[in-house]
Amino acid sequence: MIRASGVTVHLGDVRVLDGVGVDVADGEWLSIVGPNGAGKTTLLRWLAGLVPGDGDLHIGGRPSASLRRRERARLVALVPQAPVIPEGMTVADYVLLGRTPHIRPLGVEGPHDLAAVHDALSHLELVDMADRLVGTLSGGERQRVLIARALAQGSPVVLLDEPTTALDVGHQQQVLELVDTLREVHGLSVISTMHDLTLAGQYADRLVLLDGGRVVVEGAADGVLTEDNLARYYGAKVRIIHDGGQPVILPFRERRKVVEP
Repeated sequence: MIRASGVTVHLGDVRVLDGVGVDVADGEWLSIVGPNGAGKTTLLRWLAGLVPGDGDLHIGGRPSASLRRRERARLVALVPQAPVIPEGMTVADYVLLGRTPHIRPLGVEGPHDLAAVHDALSHLELVDMADRLVGTLSGGERQRVLIARALAQGSPVVLLDEPTTALDVGHQQQVLELVDTLREVHGLSVISTMHDLTLAGQYADRLVLLDGGRVVVEGAADGVLTEDNLARYYGAKVRIIHDGGQPVILPFRERRKVVEP
């Protein structure tokens, strides 16, 4: 569904991405991990067409250069980490924004658009909240609304930038389980960035580890999330245990010896 190669992005004088390549199959979940400043969010934004840069991108077998902006938005939906939500906007109206690529300029939403919004609200159990203001929602509820907008967009590729940020452990599980369920039901291809490496390894089919704007390791979670890799690229001392074959990362603290005076 997604094939990108040679992705290079400069922000000012800084080369944030340097020849990155990623492939994502239909229905696959790929998680992009890496230390702060590795270029994870920039990669998602480049895939969504929101930042300029060099590289070759095919979406659903079509070269991105041949796609108009609205056509590209019909194929790729981005759920940003910190979206700008207009003050006073209701849940239903915000989810309806996902239909923008399908509505002609100066046109109005039709029955098909409203049906897509209702379906998205139903799938995410938000129908009862349709008239509530987005700004009044809890973190977990708000994250469901963001995903509902992407689902209403009807795009086969969904990009999630840190979908569990600022959520407690219970809501983290709920959001990721929801994404996984939607992926199976709708056949979505998912690309996420995640700081929580244990969660990334448990939910994604494959991981790509970025460092300094380059892909340094990729593959299954148990091959990417190793003690050596985390020490080298994160500067972290960890122990890794395996639960059902998936790695669980435990920070390791070395106890200092107390010197008696």
